[in-house]
Amino acid sequence: MLKPGFAILLLTTAAGGAMAQDSAPDACAALSGLGLADTAVALAAEVEAAGDLPPYCRVAGTIRPAIGFEVRLPASDWNGKFYMAGCGGFCGKVDAESPNTFNAINHALRRGYATATMDGGHWGTGSTDARWAAADPVAEADWGYRAVEETTRVAKALTEAYYDTAPERSYFDGCSTGGRMANMAALRMPDAFDGIISGAPALDYPGLVGTSFAWIAQANDDGSGGRILDSADAQIVAGAVTAQCDAADGVEDGMVSDPATCDFDPSTLDLSPEKIAVLEAWYSEPKDSQGRSLFPASVPVGSEPFWPLWLTGLPGGGGALVPEAFGPNFLRYMAFPDDPGADYGPQDFDFDTDPARMAPQEAIYNSDDPDLGAFAESGGKLLMYHGWADAIVFPGKTVDYFETLGQTTEGDFARLFMIPGMDHCGIQGTGPGIAQDGFDALGALDAWVETGTPPDSLPTTKVVDGTPQWSRPVCAWPARAAFGGEGDWRDAANWTCEEG
Repeated sequence: MLKPGFAILLLTTAAGGAMAQDSAPDACAALSGLGLADTAVALAAEVEAAGDLPPYCRVAGTIRPAIGFEVRLPASDWNGKFYMAGCGGFCGKVDAESPNTFNAINHALRRGYATATMDGGHWGTGSTDARWAAADPVAEADWGYRAVEETTRVAKALTEAYYDTAPERSYFDGCSTGGRMANMAALRMPDAFDGIISGAPALDYPGLVGTSFAWIAQANDDGSGGRILDSADAQIVAGAVTAQCDAADGVEDGMVSDPATCDFDPSTLDLSPEKIAVLEAWYSEPKDSQGRSLFPASVPVGSEPFWPLWLTGLPGGGGALVPEAFGPNFLRYMAFPDDPGADYGPQDFDFDTDPARMAPQEAIYNSDDPDLGAFAESGGKLLMYHGWADAIVFPGKTVDYFETLGQTTEGDFARLFMIPGMDHCGIQGTGPGIAQDGFDALGALDAWVETGTPPDSLPTTKVVDGTPQWSRPVCAWPARAAFGGEGDWRDAANWTCEEG
């Protein structure tokens, strides 16, 4: 006998052999009365098809104390799977309408997934706003891990109620902070997801956003609140790096395929000693007064085309989000158990004493524990990716983590793909490398989970204004793509994966 007010199932053969499950119109409205613990559903309504989005049931609400969430459930042709996205920066918004393919859900909704997202447990004026965390350890814990856990619980319950059956597969996908959330889900919720995508993960927030971002800011401070290195200098450095290292992979494509192969010396540039000193600091790991490394990564060579937004500031103003937004706000409201407040900034950071002061927050925020044994034993698959040209979440940390993961956790359950020339999460599509529309991590993960065969490479395509320019494989670390020397380098068929 059917549950009153809930789903009527119509099972038909869908494309690819999946079972499509359609829901009765009144099933959506009934979700508002489901009575989930600590959950207030503010909206449960059918949304008509528009553009390339199918008709869906939209459910929005709050999980106590302040976790905003949204769930979108296909009204027809559900593929039987659940997809949840993380959020970026300090979050603060339920960004269900984002056109992105990372930390977003509509791209999965188009494919027939039941989808969910959340705001990290608080409202904020933007992804760099951290005032919500001031003297609020509950909000910090929600952002650190609880918002994902609670939204997963609620969203899966709503999905099961709507279709009258639980999802056959569940996936989590996030980049940046969303990548940190992805690894946290693998650590704390090893049975919740069949597959997890972790993109450019900010695995160690105190080490990166605290220590490293303070290092970046102090190095480029002229002593009177101005910047030493600016966007024009970044362009000069980018040109010099490209001229020296572009062709190291056998093709001249305007980008550095692997920073490790680029031995670039900033002192060769026709810049002032002060500017060269900034570059030398940025290309180096942060250190204390005894010369001890405080974080295992630095600004990567080859990321210079993206510095204006993240590091130096944009030509017309704005930008410099690392030293002037993310770094200061994290230190003021999130980095320490006792918040120093608005008067504190990166210039006040003490590299000898402050890293230890941040240690209690590591237990809340960090997801760089390489012991994923429970996740591996549950059959979970972890697909990680990172852009080599990421100038905000430095890729060296991800490589370091992944190699430690392989030494710590047994099982063939994880793959890492280092993407040449790609900015942070592929946000800026104007550079020489792959942007967010150039690869399909979800498709690769889904195929891996369904077939059990891990991907040896990830197909990528450089797209400009909707037109493909070139394609090549990105190989599973530590292998690297190599051009065979014959044919057009723009054709992926002329590249092979070689062991690093």
